[in-house]
Amino acid sequence: MADAVVIRPFVETDAPAAHALFVRVNRLLAPPQMKDAFEAYIERSIAEEIGRIADYYAARQGSFWVAEDSGRLAGMFGLEATSDGEAMELRRMYVEPDLRRRGIARAMLAFAENECRRLGMKRLELSTSELQEAALGLYHACAYRLDREEIAAAASNKTVGGGIRRFYFSKAL
Repeated sequence: MADAVVIRPFVETDAPAAHALFVRVNRLLAPPQMKDAFEAYIERSIAEEIGRIADYYAARQGSFWVAEDSGRLAGMFGLEATSDGEAMELRRMYVEPDLRRRGIARAMLAFAENECRRLGMKRLELSTSELQEAALGLYHACAYRLDREEIAAAASNKTVGGGIRRFYFSKAL
């Protein structure tokens, strides 16, 4: 179970496994009619963020973490400072598909909350899409408040765009 999982800071030798996990999960999420949009999103996100994790998160007063299970990258997530300086945004929380339903995402989320508290942040913010039903369930179960919903029209390294519904949550710490 998640007890065997170690959460530690990302190091450059994690980059190939983190990159592969990001690509694998996003390809699994892609609805057939949006395959091309997801491939463009993957390419953009690798160029702007996933291909340069340490620099990207350092520039945003953040950090990136990995969950390791028996020497294998089991999951990952980033924390990025928000513009108001009172919160962090949870980013790129992914779990290896064959390791899901073991409590890894819940352990990473609890770790992220504790890291935010350690940094003196007042809240943790995050977003997810309608395609990520397990994530939506986790955030509701962990007492996150739904702040707003929107239909993502524009693509960026944070969203595919294409009319997918996004949900924005926060939790006071």
